[in-house]
Amino acid sequence: MQRSVLCSVFGSAFGSLLLLPALAQAQSAATASTPDLNGIWQAMNTANWELEAHAAEAGPIASLGALLAVPAGVAYVVEDNIPYLPAALEKRQANRLQRWTADPEIKCYMPGVPRANYLPYPFQIVQGADTILMSYEFADAVRTVHMQDPGPAPAKSWMGWNVGHWEGNSLVVEITDQNNQTWLDRSGNFHSDKLHVTERYTPMGSDMLLYEATLTDPEVFAAAWTIRMPLYRRKEANAQLIEFKCIPFAESVLYDAIGR
Repeated sequence: MQRSVLCSVFGSAFGSLLLLPALAQAQSAATASTPDLNGIWQAMNTANWELEAHAAEAGPIASLGALLAVPAGVAYVVEDNIPYLPAALEKRQANRLQRWTADPEIKCYMPGVPRANYLPYPFQIVQGADTILMSYEFADAVRTVHMQDPGPAPAKSWMGWNVGHWEGNSLVVEITDQNNQTWLDRSGNFHSDKLHVTERYTPMGSDMLLYEATLTDPEVFAAAWTIRMPLYRRKEANAQLIEFKCIPFAESVLYDAIGR
């Protein structure tokens, strides 16, 4: 049953991806005064490995040498460190010790926000006046940003309830009602289902966005904190999202323990 539910969820997300050509026609509905965010975007950094500054280290399989080694990275946390509550910091440390088996990315779960934006895969923005679609290559994840108040979320979900507005030339998105089944990176940084994310997408030229996300979670963090990084528009002539249905790759992780 669990397998059929997961396939249904991911199949439904890919179905939304197939609607992209039709949704692209809504681009003309966006007002001329708002920035054009349409396109394929991607982060080019090590944030998915760890949001805080970290040194390079060996990967989980010694015989593969450098192949799965962790690259060193700078901090994408504006405050340098994530302000965990004491009990939550213990859980984060436990997550890190189990990261090669416990990271939800291994299981092909939808990545949640903000992690979806700095996975090592591109994502597409299709911009309309009333809604903005963000579709992700990884796990066929998708989210709809409502540019008018849609009311309360019907339920908690992997990619949350997304409500946006413009502040000058910045797209601001408030994300609530995510579940607690995603991590913020591969090093075990995590959140609860009380997470509130405020994203800002600000153009820094024609093909770069300054991406900022402020995270508030009273069950996990002692204070709000912010990540900041650039996102780049893919400029290849054939730039596109290519299907990456990873459930078949994760089946042994998901089901071997319970039998198939």
